[in-house]
Amino acid sequence: MTETALDRRADGPADRPADGGAREARDARDARGARDAAGAGRALAWLLVVAGALGLLASFQITVDKVRLAENPGFRPACSLNAVVSCTNVMLSDQASVFGFPNPLIGLVAYAVVVALGVVLLTGARLPRWCWLGLNLGTLAGAVFCMWLMSQALYVIGALCLWCCLAWAVTIALFWYTTAHNLRHRFLPAPCGLVLGVLEFHWAVPAAWYGVIALLVVQRFWAPW
Repeated sequence: MTETALDRRADGPADRPADGGAREARDARDARGARDAAGAGRALAWLLVVAGALGLLASFQITVDKVRLAENPGFRPACSLNAVVSCTNVMLSDQASVFGFPNPLIGLVAYAVVVALGVVLLTGARLPRWCWLGLNLGTLAGAVFCMWLMSQALYVIGALCLWCCLAWAVTIALFWYTTAHNLRHRFLPAPCGLVLGVLEFHWAVPAAWYGVIALLVVQRFWAPW
């Protein structure tokens, strides 16, 4: 073995910085952290802020009207326009307090969280994967709950609350675009073809969703109107 080879063998490990292994581990950890966190484009961040604010407004107005109605049974909310568009009938129903307290109290908390997350994202912050998945799960639960309330309004109560309809609309948008974001960043497992399709035609699902709801409303209330 030549002297050069011996020198290389002897000098190789010794010449490495003492913290080389620690640096590599830290770099690997940082790279893994980057994959486990994501920011959001301004469009999604603003969607969270605006949709959350509209949902918060709807929840607040329903809560105020419900309190006034409890204080004065003769109170008529401004959104009670006729037998079909009647917030009064919806607010007095059992479905308006599914968990033993007024449903909009849930919205006051949930939509406030959405607005806060949107504001944080507008600053350029990156949220961890668990936060995005939590938002996805929360908006999914909200969308399912809203669709159940819609079915009750259409086929059991027989009346619509305009503030409720606003809450339904923003919750659908929040759920869908949070899902699209998580698919894009691989926080949700899905085939590449599906992810590309969702990103390319992201408008199609909410448009179809709103269209089906509109058709159901027209079909249910066409005669009364």
